[in-house]
Amino acid sequence: MRILIDIGHPAHVHLFKNLVYRLKENNHEVIITVREIPGAIELLEKLNLPYISLGKKRDNFYLKGLNQIFYFFRLLRIAKKRKISVTAGCTVTIALLTRFTGIPSILFDDDDDQVEPLFVKYGHKYASLVLTPSSIKRKTPKAIYYNGIHELAYLLPTYFKPDNGVINELGVNSGLSYFILRFVAFRAHHDKGMSGFSLDNKKQLVRLLERYGRVFITSEKKIETELEKYRIKISAEKIHSVLFYSTLFIGDSQTMTSEACILGTPAFKMNTFAHLLSVPEELEDKYNLCYAYRPDEFEDMMKKIGELLAEKNLKAIWQNKRNAFLLDKIDVTAFFDWFIENYPQSIEIMKNNPDYQLRYK
Repeated sequence: MRILIDIGHPAHVHLFKNLVYRLKENNHEVIITVREIPGAIELLEKLNLPYISLGKKRDNFYLKGLNQIFYFFRLLRIAKKRKISVTAGCTVTIALLTRFTGIPSILFDDDDDQVEPLFVKYGHKYASLVLTPSSIKRKTPKAIYYNGIHELAYLLPTYFKPDNGVINELGVNSGLSYFILRFVAFRAHHDKGMSGFSLDNKKQLVRLLERYGRVFITSEKKIETELEKYRIKISAEKIHSVLFYSTLFIGDSQTMTSEACILGTPAFKMNTFAHLLSVPEELEDKYNLCYAYRPDEFEDMMKKIGELLAEKNLKAIWQNKRNAFLLDKIDVTAFFDWFIENYPQSIEIMKNNPDYQLRYK
Protein backbone atom coordinates (compact mmCIF):
# COMPACT_ATOMS: atom_id res chain seq x y z
CA MET A 1 0.00 0.00 0.00
CA ARG A 2 0.97 3.63 -0.49
CA ILE A 3 -0.16 5.50 2.62
CA LEU A 4 -0.10 9.28 2.98
CA ILE A 5 -0.02 10.67 6.53
CA ASP A 6 -0.79 14.38 6.83
CA ILE A 7 0.68 16.32 9.79
CA GLY A 8 -0.99 19.53 10.96
CA HIS A 9 0.53 19.95 14.44
CA PRO A 10 3.70 18.85 16.30
CA ALA A 11 1.59 16.46 18.42
CA HIS A 12 0.66 14.60 15.23
CA VAL A 13 4.31 13.68 14.70
CA HIS A 14 4.29 11.84 18.02
CA LEU A 15 0.89 10.32 17.29
CA PHE A 16 1.98 8.76 14.01
CA LYS A 17 5.72 8.12 14.35
CA ASN A 18 5.47 4.55 15.69
CA LEU A 19 2.73 3.76 13.19
CA VAL A 20 5.02 4.94 10.38
CA TYR A 21 7.83 2.70 11.64
CA ARG A 22 5.53 -0.33 11.76
CA LEU A 23 4.06 0.29 8.31
CA LYS A 24 7.50 0.66 6.78
CA GLU A 25 8.71 -2.51 8.48
CA ASN A 26 5.79 -4.29 6.79
CA ASN A 27 6.97 -3.00 3.40
CA HIS A 28 4.34 -0.31 2.90
CA GLU A 29 5.32 2.99 1.32
CA VAL A 30 4.58 5.91 3.66
CA ILE A 31 4.57 9.53 2.49
CA ILE A 32 4.44 12.22 5.19
CA THR A 33 3.12 15.70 4.38
CA VAL A 34 3.38 18.58 6.82
CA ARG A 35 2.70 22.29 7.15
CA GLU A 36 5.79 24.42 7.81
CA ILE A 37 5.41 24.40 11.60
CA PRO A 38 8.85 24.70 13.25
CA GLY A 39 8.03 22.26 16.06
CA ALA A 40 6.69 19.61 13.67
CA ILE A 41 9.58 20.01 11.20
CA GLU A 42 12.14 19.81 14.03
CA LEU A 43 10.63 16.58 15.37
CA LEU A 44 10.41 14.94 11.94
CA GLU A 45 14.05 15.75 11.25
CA LYS A 46 15.26 14.52 14.64
CA LEU A 47 13.33 11.28 14.08
CA ASN A 48 14.78 10.93 10.57
CA LEU A 49 11.32 10.85 9.02
CA PRO A 50 11.36 12.25 5.45
CA TYR A 51 8.51 14.68 4.67
CA ILE A 52 7.02 16.90 1.98
CA SER A 53 6.12 20.45 2.98
CA LEU A 54 2.65 21.76 2.10
CA GLY A 55 3.62 25.36 2.87
CA LYS A 56 3.35 27.83 5.72
CA LYS A 57 0.66 27.74 8.38
CA ARG A 58 -1.24 30.96 9.21
CA ASP A 59 -2.69 32.06 12.54
CA ASN A 60 -5.27 34.49 11.17
CA PHE A 61 -8.73 32.87 11.07
CA TYR A 62 -9.50 33.98 7.49
CA LEU A 63 -6.03 33.17 6.16
CA LYS A 64 -6.48 29.66 7.57
CA GLY A 65 -9.37 29.19 5.13
CA LEU A 66 -7.31 30.38 2.17
CA ASN A 67 -4.45 28.14 3.26
CA GLN A 68 -6.75 25.12 3.22
CA ILE A 69 -7.29 25.68 -0.50
CA PHE A 70 -3.54 25.81 -1.07
CA TYR A 71 -2.94 22.72 1.09
CA PHE A 72 -5.65 20.85 -0.79
CA PHE A 73 -4.21 21.43 -4.26
CA ARG A 74 -0.69 20.66 -3.07
CA LEU A 75 -1.92 17.43 -1.47
CA LEU A 76 -3.94 16.59 -4.57
CA ARG A 77 -0.82 16.78 -6.76
CA ILE A 78 1.16 14.62 -4.35
CA ALA A 79 -1.61 12.03 -4.04
CA LYS A 80 -1.96 11.67 -7.80
CA LYS A 81 1.77 11.61 -8.47
CA ARG A 82 2.47 9.01 -5.77
CA LYS A 83 -0.68 6.96 -6.50
CA ILE A 84 -1.81 7.02 -2.87
CA SER A 85 -3.98 4.08 -1.68
CA VAL A 86 -5.28 5.65 1.55
CA THR A 87 -4.67 8.79 3.61
CA ALA A 88 -4.55 9.16 7.38
CA GLY A 89 -4.30 12.14 9.69
CA CYS A 90 -6.04 14.68 11.88
CA THR A 91 -6.60 17.35 9.19
CA VAL A 92 -9.64 18.41 7.21
CA THR A 93 -7.45 18.41 4.08
CA ILE A 94 -7.46 14.62 3.75
CA ALA A 95 -11.25 14.57 4.09
CA LEU A 96 -11.60 17.13 1.30
CA LEU A 97 -9.27 15.00 -0.80
CA THR A 98 -11.71 12.11 -0.38
CA ARG A 99 -14.61 14.36 -1.35
CA PHE A 100 -13.04 15.34 -4.69
CA THR A 101 -10.97 12.27 -5.60
CA GLY A 102 -12.49 9.29 -3.79
CA ILE A 103 -9.12 8.41 -2.21
CA PRO A 104 -10.10 6.90 1.18
CA SER A 105 -9.27 8.93 4.30
CA ILE A 106 -8.98 7.72 7.88
CA LEU A 107 -9.53 10.71 10.15
CA PHE A 108 -8.14 10.53 13.70
CA ASP A 109 -10.11 12.81 16.03
CA ASP A 110 -10.03 12.97 19.84
CA ASP A 111 -12.09 16.15 20.36
CA ASP A 112 -15.84 16.34 21.00
CA ASP A 113 -18.18 17.41 18.21
CA GLN A 114 -19.51 20.48 20.03
CA VAL A 115 -16.12 22.18 20.35
CA GLU A 116 -15.09 21.75 16.69
CA PRO A 117 -18.12 22.56 14.51
CA LEU A 118 -16.09 23.39 11.38
CA PHE A 119 -14.06 20.20 11.64
CA VAL A 120 -17.26 18.18 12.02
CA LYS A 121 -18.89 20.00 9.10
CA TYR A 122 -16.05 19.52 6.63
CA GLY A 123 -13.88 16.79 8.16
CA HIS A 124 -16.37 14.25 9.48
CA LYS A 125 -18.74 14.85 6.59
CA TYR A 126 -16.27 13.96 3.84
CA ALA A 127 -13.82 11.56 5.52
CA SER A 128 -14.26 7.85 4.87
CA LEU A 129 -14.38 7.20 8.63
CA VAL A 130 -13.48 8.81 11.94
CA LEU A 131 -11.36 6.83 14.42
CA THR A 132 -12.51 7.95 17.85
CA PRO A 133 -11.61 7.26 21.51
CA SER A 134 -14.43 5.32 23.16
CA SER A 135 -15.01 8.05 25.78
CA ILE A 136 -16.43 10.30 23.01
CA LYS A 137 -19.86 9.83 21.44
CA ARG A 138 -20.29 11.19 17.91
CA LYS A 139 -23.23 12.03 15.69
CA THR A 140 -21.64 10.64 12.54
CA PRO A 141 -22.29 6.97 11.71
CA LYS A 142 -18.74 6.92 10.29
CA ALA A 143 -17.21 6.77 13.78
CA ILE A 144 -15.19 3.69 14.72
CA TYR A 145 -14.52 3.58 18.46
CA TYR A 146 -11.40 2.22 20.14
CA ASN A 147 -10.50 1.89 23.82
CA GLY A 148 -7.61 4.31 24.05
CA ILE A 149 -6.46 7.88 23.50
CA HIS A 150 -4.01 9.50 21.09
CA GLU A 151 -1.21 9.93 23.60
CA LEU A 152 -0.99 6.17 24.16
CA ALA A 153 0.37 5.85 20.62
CA TYR A 154 3.73 7.14 21.82
CA LEU A 155 3.71 7.04 25.63
CA LEU A 156 2.72 3.42 26.22
CA PRO A 157 5.70 1.78 27.99
CA THR A 158 6.12 -0.43 24.91
CA TYR A 159 7.25 2.62 22.96
CA PHE A 160 8.49 5.10 25.55
CA LYS A 161 11.42 4.66 27.94
CA PRO A 162 12.20 7.76 30.03
CA ASP A 163 15.75 9.07 30.02
CA ASN A 164 16.79 10.25 33.49
CA GLY A 165 19.71 12.11 31.90
CA VAL A 166 17.29 15.00 31.32
CA ILE A 167 17.46 15.83 35.05
CA ASN A 168 21.14 16.68 34.73
CA GLU A 169 20.47 18.59 31.51
CA LEU A 170 17.97 20.73 33.38
CA GLY A 171 20.51 21.39 36.10
CA VAL A 172 18.25 20.04 38.82
CA ASN A 173 20.04 18.70 41.88
CA SER A 174 19.37 15.06 42.76
CA GLY A 175 16.26 14.65 44.90
CA LEU A 176 14.98 18.19 44.23
CA SER A 177 11.43 18.66 42.96
CA TYR A 178 10.75 20.46 39.72
CA PHE A 179 7.58 21.54 37.93
CA ILE A 180 6.64 21.88 34.27
CA LEU A 181 4.29 24.68 33.19
CA ARG A 182 2.89 24.75 29.64
CA PHE A 183 1.02 27.66 28.09
CA VAL A 184 -0.61 27.53 24.65
CA ALA A 185 -1.59 30.21 22.15
CA PHE A 186 -5.25 29.20 21.52
CA ARG A 187 -4.86 29.76 17.77
CA ALA A 188 -6.78 26.75 16.40
CA HIS A 189 -10.18 27.40 14.81
CA HIS A 190 -11.96 25.73 17.75
CA ASP A 191 -9.99 27.87 20.25
CA LYS A 192 -11.74 31.11 19.27
CA GLY A 193 -12.93 32.87 22.44
CA MET A 194 -11.12 30.40 24.69
CA SER A 195 -8.51 31.33 27.28
CA GLY A 196 -6.25 29.96 29.99
CA PHE A 197 -3.79 31.53 32.44
CA SER A 198 -3.46 35.30 32.78
CA LEU A 199 -0.03 36.81 33.47
CA ASP A 200 -1.04 37.41 37.09
CA ASN A 201 -2.11 33.76 37.42
CA LYS A 202 1.26 32.63 36.08
CA LYS A 203 3.20 34.83 38.49
CA GLN A 204 1.20 33.62 41.50
CA LEU A 205 1.69 30.03 40.43
CA VAL A 206 5.45 30.43 40.02
CA ARG A 207 5.75 32.05 43.46
CA LEU A 208 3.96 29.09 45.06
CA LEU A 209 5.95 26.41 43.26
CA GLU A 210 9.34 28.04 43.85
CA ARG A 211 8.88 27.32 47.54
CA TYR A 212 9.08 23.59 46.71
CA GLY A 213 11.52 23.32 43.82
CA ARG A 214 12.56 24.49 40.34
CA VAL A 215 10.07 25.86 37.82
CA PHE A 216 10.34 25.40 34.04
CA ILE A 217 8.06 26.95 31.42
CA THR A 218 7.39 25.72 27.91
CA SER A 219 5.18 27.98 25.81
CA GLU A 220 3.54 27.98 22.38
CA LYS A 221 3.68 31.77 22.35
CA LYS A 222 6.21 34.39 23.45
CA ILE A 223 6.98 34.09 27.15
CA GLU A 224 6.40 37.29 29.12
CA THR A 225 9.55 39.22 30.10
CA GLU A 226 8.96 38.59 33.82
CA LEU A 227 8.92 34.82 33.22
CA GLU A 228 11.62 34.46 30.57
CA LYS A 229 14.17 33.17 33.07
CA TYR A 230 11.99 30.08 33.62
CA ARG A 231 12.04 29.04 29.95
CA ILE A 232 13.02 25.37 29.63
CA LYS A 233 16.18 24.82 27.60
CA ILE A 234 15.95 21.29 26.29
CA SER A 235 15.30 19.78 22.85
CA ALA A 236 11.68 19.07 21.97
CA GLU A 237 12.01 15.29 21.66
CA LYS A 238 13.09 15.05 25.33
CA ILE A 239 10.05 16.78 26.81
CA HIS A 240 8.27 13.54 27.69
CA SER A 241 11.20 12.34 29.80
CA VAL A 242 11.12 15.75 31.51
CA LEU A 243 7.40 15.29 32.18
CA PHE A 244 7.89 11.75 33.49
CA TYR A 245 10.31 12.87 36.24
CA SER A 246 8.56 16.14 37.12
CA THR A 247 6.66 16.47 40.40
CA LEU A 248 3.66 18.23 38.85
CA PHE A 249 2.46 19.45 35.48
CA ILE A 250 0.33 22.60 35.30
CA GLY A 251 -0.88 24.37 32.17
CA ASP A 252 -3.64 25.22 29.72
CA SER A 253 -2.64 22.57 27.15
CA GLN A 254 -5.04 19.68 26.56
CA THR A 255 -2.37 17.46 25.01
CA MET A 256 0.32 17.88 27.65
CA THR A 257 -2.23 17.35 30.41
CA SER A 258 -3.08 13.96 28.90
CA GLU A 259 0.60 13.19 28.38
CA ALA A 260 1.39 13.91 32.02
CA CYS A 261 -1.47 11.64 33.11
CA ILE A 262 -0.22 8.72 31.02
CA LEU A 263 3.28 9.21 32.42
CA GLY A 264 2.03 9.13 36.01
CA THR A 265 2.64 12.80 36.78
CA PRO A 266 -0.14 14.70 38.62
CA ALA A 267 -1.59 17.21 36.17
CA PHE A 268 -3.55 20.43 36.51
CA LYS A 269 -5.28 22.08 33.56
CA MET A 270 -6.88 25.51 33.65
CA ASN A 271 -8.74 26.84 30.62
CA THR A 272 -12.25 27.49 29.38
CA PHE A 273 -12.45 23.96 27.94
CA ALA A 274 -12.48 22.54 31.48
CA HIS A 275 -15.35 20.06 32.05
CA LEU A 276 -16.31 20.17 28.34
CA LEU A 277 -14.14 17.46 26.75
CA SER A 278 -14.71 13.72 27.11
CA VAL A 279 -11.11 12.45 27.03
CA PRO A 280 -9.82 14.77 29.79
CA GLU A 281 -13.00 14.13 31.77
CA GLU A 282 -12.35 10.39 31.68
CA LEU A 283 -8.78 10.91 32.88
CA GLU A 284 -10.07 13.09 35.73
CA ASP A 285 -13.32 11.46 36.78
CA LYS A 286 -12.66 7.76 36.16
CA TYR A 287 -8.92 7.49 36.80
CA ASN A 288 -8.26 10.53 39.07
CA LEU A 289 -5.08 11.35 37.16
CA CYS A 290 -5.66 15.08 36.66
CA TYR A 291 -7.67 18.11 37.72
CA ALA A 292 -9.43 20.61 35.46
CA TYR A 293 -10.38 24.17 36.38
CA ARG A 294 -11.88 27.14 34.58
CA PRO A 295 -10.06 30.51 34.80
CA ASP A 296 -12.55 31.73 37.42
CA GLU A 297 -11.59 28.72 39.57
CA PHE A 298 -7.92 29.69 39.85
CA GLU A 299 -7.96 29.97 43.65
CA ASP A 300 -9.51 26.50 43.94
CA MET A 301 -6.75 25.13 41.75
CA MET A 302 -4.04 26.78 43.84
CA LYS A 303 -5.52 25.27 46.99
CA LYS A 304 -5.54 21.79 45.44
CA ILE A 305 -1.95 22.17 44.27
CA GLY A 306 -0.97 23.01 47.83
CA GLU A 307 -2.72 19.88 49.08
CA LEU A 308 -0.85 17.65 46.64
CA LEU A 309 2.50 19.23 47.44
CA ALA A 310 1.94 18.27 51.08
CA GLU A 311 1.23 14.65 50.10
CA LYS A 312 3.91 12.06 50.86
CA ASN A 313 4.77 9.53 48.14
CA LEU A 314 2.85 11.58 45.57
CA LYS A 315 4.59 10.10 42.52
CA ALA A 316 4.13 6.53 43.78
CA ILE A 317 0.40 7.16 44.24
CA TRP A 318 0.13 8.49 40.68
CA GLN A 319 2.12 5.62 39.20
CA ASN A 320 -0.44 3.22 40.68
CA LYS A 321 -3.26 5.26 39.09
CA ARG A 322 -1.37 5.28 35.81
CA ASN A 323 -1.00 1.49 35.88
CA ALA A 324 -4.76 1.08 36.42
CA PHE A 325 -5.40 3.29 33.38
CA LEU A 326 -2.92 1.38 31.19
CA LEU A 327 -4.46 -1.97 32.14
CA ASP A 328 -7.82 -0.79 30.79
CA LYS A 329 -6.53 0.45 27.43
CA ILE A 330 -5.27 -1.12 24.21
CA ASP A 331 -1.99 -0.62 22.33
CA VAL A 332 -3.45 1.98 19.98
CA THR A 333 -0.46 1.99 17.60
CA ALA A 334 -0.81 -1.77 17.04
CA PHE A 335 -4.54 -1.30 16.51
CA PHE A 336 -4.04 1.61 14.07
CA ASP A 337 -1.49 -0.49 12.17
CA TRP A 338 -3.89 -3.44 11.86
CA PHE A 339 -6.77 -1.13 10.90
CA ILE A 340 -4.87 0.56 8.06
CA GLU A 341 -3.20 -2.58 6.72
CA ASN A 342 -6.56 -4.37 6.58
CA TYR A 343 -8.59 -1.42 5.31
CA PRO A 344 -11.42 -1.46 4.24
CA GLN A 345 -12.24 -4.94 5.66
CA SER A 346 -11.26 -3.60 9.10
CA ILE A 347 -14.32 -1.33 9.08
CA GLU A 348 -16.75 -4.24 8.90
CA ILE A 349 -14.73 -6.28 11.40
CA MET A 350 -14.95 -3.46 13.97
CA LYS A 351 -18.62 -2.78 13.29
CA ASN A 352 -19.56 -6.43 13.66
CA ASN A 353 -17.20 -7.16 16.56
CA PRO A 354 -15.93 -4.06 18.43
CA ASP A 355 -14.14 -6.35 20.89
CA TYR A 356 -11.77 -7.43 18.12
CA GLN A 357 -9.53 -4.56 19.27
CA LEU A 358 -8.95 -6.30 22.62
CA ARG A 359 -6.36 -8.57 21.01
CA TYR A 360 -4.15 -5.45 21.08
CA LYS A 361 -4.19 -5.07 24.87
